[in-house]
Amino acid sequence: MDDLELEIKHMIVSVLKLEGLEPSSINSADPLFGDGLGLDSIDALELGVALRKKYGVTFDKADENVKRHFFNVQNLASFVQSQRQGASDAVVAR
Repeated sequence: MDDLELEIKHMIVSVLKLEGLEPSSINSADPLFGDGLGLDSIDALELGVALRKKYGVTFDKADENVKRHFFNVQNLASFVQSQRQGASDAVVAR
């Protein structure tokens, strides 16, 4: 999962144009919003679009877990991994 977390960190820096921030300096367990990295709701939207384009994941706005998925890089990576696993399981089940 470390490779996926690093990919997501790179995505955060590039998509959100966080100049001067090295992806490796983002702690995977630190919050992305508020006192953590300081992202806001617009950043979440942009990041969600980028995640959908790159990994094919979708977020249900009505799902109360969306905030939890976006809490930190670890949670995002776990969500992407679970979506990938679910997609591959669906293909195998056919």
